[in-house]
Amino acid sequence: MARALLIVDVQNDFTEDGALAVAGGAELAARISAFLHRHAEDEYDLVVGSRDWHHGDDDNGGHFAGPEGPDFVTTWPVHCVAGTPGAEYHPELDTEYVDVDVFKGQGTPDYSAFQARTDGGVLLPGLLAEHHVTTVDVIGLATDHCVRATALDALAAGYDVAVFDDLVAGVDADRSARALDEIRTAGGHVDHSDMDEGLANPGGAVL
Repeated sequence: MARALLIVDVQNDFTEDGALAVAGGAELAARISAFLHRHAEDEYDLVVGSRDWHHGDDDNGGHFAGPEGPDFVTTWPVHCVAGTPGAEYHPELDTEYVDVDVFKGQGTPDYSAFQARTDGGVLLPGLLAEHHVTTVDVIGLATDHCVRATALDALAAGYDVAVFDDLVAGVDADRSARALDEIRTAGGHVDHSDMDEGLANPGGAVL
């Protein structure tokens, strides 16, 4: 009956000045760090960080746009190429509490962290099974893309799933609201964390 926290794609390319920037991404990274400092050790048996980790020498199964340019639905600008600064976690994300990294999109157009695997090749469902996880909380980027896909896959796999609406950020506000509604409809919980506006992050800045 273990509980896991999935931190989805809090990477440089998905935050300000990145190839696919989400507004507020840097602030979200700091807010997640504050949440981890408050909750990770006492409330989670496993903390997993997922990252897009794309090939740099092919189109990753059509995920990267060709000469016609991206449609921002199924094709995208080049982003999160393995080993590049854009694929690294945002520096405001404190990775001290991340127990395991999983990587997705290695030659394929993956969105869900449930398509990701460890360096040793273990898929996320297998990793969760190893730790007897039954409850999964999902936070990160972006609400209307990879957070949505991850939460829906977790629900389809039979986990008790919650998304914290103040610990995610989306590309499009309306689409993000629809994504959260879709998660609710599928049986997930959309909750608000206990992180209030006056909480200071470890560096002393007020979030």
